[in-house]
Amino acid sequence: MNRRQLFQSTAVAAAAAMQMPAATTPLQKQIRITALETDLVTRPPGEPHYDAIHKLGVDQGGVTIRIKTDAGITGWASTSFGMVPGGPKVVRAILEEEVKPVILGLDPAFPRKIRSELWKALEYHGVGGVVHFALSATDIAIWDIIGKAAGVPVYKLLGAYRDRMPAYSMCGWYYDNDKDLSRYRKSMETAFEQGYKAIKIKVGRYDLDDDIRRVRLAIDLAGKGRRVMLDANQIFNRNEALRRGRVYQDMGCFWYEEPMPPHEMDGYAELAAKLDIRIATGENLYTKYAFADLIARKGADVVQPDNRRAGGVTEWMEIAAIADGYGLELASHGGGSANMNMLLAMPNAIYMETSGKQRMIDGEVPAPTAPGMSTEPGAK
Repeated sequence: MNRRQLFQSTAVAAAAAMQMPAATTPLQKQIRITALETDLVTRPPGEPHYDAIHKLGVDQGGVTIRIKTDAGITGWASTSFGMVPGGPKVVRAILEEEVKPVILGLDPAFPRKIRSELWKALEYHGVGGVVHFALSATDIAIWDIIGKAAGVPVYKLLGAYRDRMPAYSMCGWYYDNDKDLSRYRKSMETAFEQGYKAIKIKVGRYDLDDDIRRVRLAIDLAGKGRRVMLDANQIFNRNEALRRGRVYQDMGCFWYEEPMPPHEMDGYAELAAKLDIRIATGENLYTKYAFADLIARKGADVVQPDNRRAGGVTEWMEIAAIADGYGLELASHGGGSANMNMLLAMPNAIYMETSGKQRMIDGEVPAPTAPGMSTEPGAK
């Protein structure tokens, strides 16, 4: 075949390809939501563990949500409680009685429109608290539908920035009968053996001397090249938060998380101005508006949305963009595939919180591979 024949054959093939009908996906047609179904999930009581103010691991449960469509695609999501045994029942009632009537018949390809409709329907009694647990799960399930309809993991639809995410282990809890810190030590040793290069420990339940003992042990176990984060779970007032923060900072901790209640916006701004250690907070904030308030006040260095409270994929991506616009870092409160799909599309994301054995590469968790949010049981 000479050069002219090659060009002619290539042109013919290209023209034929242009005339062939393109393969259609469900997203190229209008999809309608046909059903919303829920299940209560209960887990056997685990071993109690504690942070500065909570007892966790005893009453555990959640809600699983399925949103079905006329395209045969089902979107999955779940929301959980580490405590408060009645919480899942309340969320389920909101989903069944308040959310379902609004979203039936809507096209899941319009998640921001659906969010707007839900806010209008629910604003009279507020869209914070457990109501937002329901709205967040709904949004995640809708994005699961969108990803499955497109045939790709959602992080690629959102505009991927990376294909694996650094993860840290939330392992350093308080435990019963652990005055010698042997159980605390074992939890951190196990995390490092599992491949984590960063861990988070709890502080603030007792006096500063006890904190120093816990932090020193964690830093000694971490050694060179691994990080230790601290979480005080809202226990301090402004003065005590600053006093202890100076000590944690001098000990070389990577960040200082949620030292005060979330409404202490001015207190967080004061703390961030006076300390060099990263101030991390946000797990108990609802909606981008609360995050925008915190960020505008310069009250955080690392923002930490929680996928039960922060609004799901739609709201998370807006929160991340606001933080990025101010040059701030972002880390998730909680782990799992829903968080992963969002974090992988955020240039300013630095960590996913998780625990236990994970498939990791050099301290990082690989991206989900299944279409959608990988929130369906058994998805990877």
